[in-house]
Amino acid sequence: MFEKSFITDCEGPLTLNDNAFELAAKVIENGDELFKVLSLYDDYLADVVKVENYKAGNTLKLILPFFACENLTNRDMVEFSQNNIYSVRDSKFLLSYLKKAMNIYIVSTSYGQYIEAVSNYMDVDFKNTFYTDVDVDVLNLDDGEIEKIEQFKKLILENPDDYELFDDIFFNQITKMGIYEKIKDIEVVGGEGKKLAIDKIIERDGIDINNMLYIGDSITDVEPLQFARKNNGISISFNGNEYPLKVAEIAIVSPSAVTTAVIANIYAKYDKNKVLKFIEDYNDSDNLKELFGKYDIDLGIGEKFFEVFEGKDYPIIQTVTDENYEDILKSSKHMRNNIRGQDIGGLG
Repeated sequence: MFEKSFITDCEGPLTLNDNAFELAAKVIENGDELFKVLSLYDDYLADVVKVENYKAGNTLKLILPFFACENLTNRDMVEFSQNNIYSVRDSKFLLSYLKKAMNIYIVSTSYGQYIEAVSNYMDVDFKNTFYTDVDVDVLNLDDGEIEKIEQFKKLILENPDDYELFDDIFFNQITKMGIYEKIKDIEVVGGEGKKLAIDKIIERDGIDINNMLYIGDSITDVEPLQFARKNNGISISFNGNEYPLKVAEIAIVSPSAVTTAVIANIYAKYDKNKVLKFIEDYNDSDNLKELFGKYDIDLGIGEKFFEVFEGKDYPIIQTVTDENYEDILKSSKHMRNNIRGQDIGGLG
């Protein structure tokens, strides 16, 4: 075990995917629009209504009856995930470096079938990953229920803002179906679920909560980012939307994970104060190569950084303040949509 731990979301900081969205678009007619509507409803329940014990990221549960209508199997999910991994540039480089410097954990809302595929692709120990565990093979509907779910889909798509209708569908109608017994106890690893996953990591491996870096990009990362910041760790929004930017101490806006590697490198060797001082100097410097040398950034990371950004604008690395929040958010959303696409970038 290393002294410090790197804990990351998957989709956003490591990969460009939204696996569940892409899966819905593939197997459900109008599944892309359905998923986007349900994602907004999920954000509404988590951030506006603040339903008690509700975890951000529950879109992954809400979509399951519609997957069941299409007879989606675990094998289908595994094969789709294996064949559709799109990584953030240099994310493999980042994780390859981190193996020699920090403990690595992936804490993701994504389905386990996808996270296992990513862990194999990225060569990360699967036992150091946390995810939403779903067995779709047991999600069965009879003919009458399939007809009802299809009717629900039509109503949702025709009335995308009618959350009272959605409440009735998901908290009254579907709860009366047999499939609900299989769905209700699924623990979505999002929001508070990610914080609980970190609690399990701390208990299992005995890591020091004061020596933790957490990086995320969406509403499901709010609680773990708050936890890391509260305990004097590093909290980073990576190409994040408004949710992580409101709570993270540091913002990175970059097309490449090598930028994350720079911060992780400094944190692994020194401490949080050194990271914050580097960020201050980074934004004042007119000679970044000299600055990298001053902070003893590994030669390989430095070479990769300047190779990636040769002839281009350097990435944003800033501490988030009330004064720069709006400017960072604009740049972060632009980068998010640019590298992940408007459909995925727009999801909470």
